Amino acid sequence: MLVQKTDNPLKSRLEMAARLSVAPMMDWTDRHCRYFHRLMSREVLLYTEMVTSPALVRGGALHLLEYHDAEHPVALQLGGSDPQELAAATRLCVERGYDEVNLNVGCPSDRVQSGTFGAVLMRDAALVADCVSAMKEASQDIEITVKCRIGVDDQIPEEVLPDFLEKISATGVNRISIHARKAWLQGLSPKENRDIPPLDYPLVYRMKQEFPDLHLSINGGIATLAEAVEHLEHMDGVMIGRAAYHNPGDILLTADRDIYGATSDPKTGHQVVEEMYSYIEQHIAQGGRLNAITRHMLGLFAGRPGARLWRRTLSEEGHKPGAGIDVVEKALSYVPE
Repeated sequence: MLVQKTDNPLKSRLEMAARLSVAPMMDWTDRHCRYFHRLMSREVLLYTEMVTSPALVRGGALHLLEYHDAEHPVALQLGGSDPQELAAATRLCVERGYDEVNLNVGCPSDRVQSGTFGAVLMRDAALVADCVSAMKEASQDIEITVKCRIGVDDQIPEEVLPDFLEKISATGVNRISIHARKAWLQGLSPKENRDIPPLDYPLVYRMKQEFPDLHLSINGGIATLAEAVEHLEHMDGVMIGRAAYHNPGDILLTADRDIYGATSDPKTGHQVVEEMYSYIEQHIAQGGRLNAITRHMLGLFAGRPGARLWRRTLSEEGHKPGAGIDVVEKALSYVPE
């Protein structure tokens, strides 16, 4: 599959990275998780948890913007619906060196709806266009992107989605990730919205055909790297969420080879764990708790001999006061090389 050409080297690099991305996930894709994922893949595009523009601009919660330089390429996802506030938040992201700022138009949680952002914005493409226009003006050379659903509630996706893409792309936004499910804002919980609305991959494929100049990624229900490769026959990129978190080894360890054509041998899970040691030690030396990091590592050996003891050791001992590298070494000893 060809990645669209561009005269902007940063944009071109991000479009290549976006062939595979790890979705923004609240309470999951924090900076420790992203550092861990980056050790498995040099190329995959990593997203932060959603950060709201009010929290940054009005609340001064700038600690939410912290990340490790090793995480690049890394994108920050913003939630909000006020163009000027989103512009101010974007400037903060630019100052901190993020590679991309993404607008959330897909989260269906009650908390997000009450703030008039997330998936509810699928009802107002004109407002989203105003938001991303303001963000682009504030972004300098940082790319502004959007993550959306195919529609919400009683909307007809075949009508809503192309209209949405047309209005958003008219602002100059070139890269959009589409979760191939509707969101039901009333009647379904956020968890149910990730599973119950049916997936419509063919509709998202048709959007790529109708908008060939856009860089479109598909998201939703993609469980394996092999499935990602199949989607790349139709799409520019694939975004994986829960599978990349719960089974990161199977998704990320061979991604550089299978998605990006790298010729070097993939790392092993053991190598990745051992490379985490210095990061963990630094975190603990600064007063952090072991389980703040190891909670993201539980699924690394999923399906492998010793995986149950690996998970149990980290879960039962990682939260204890004074827990350190010895706990991780003990857990790793249960997993054969």
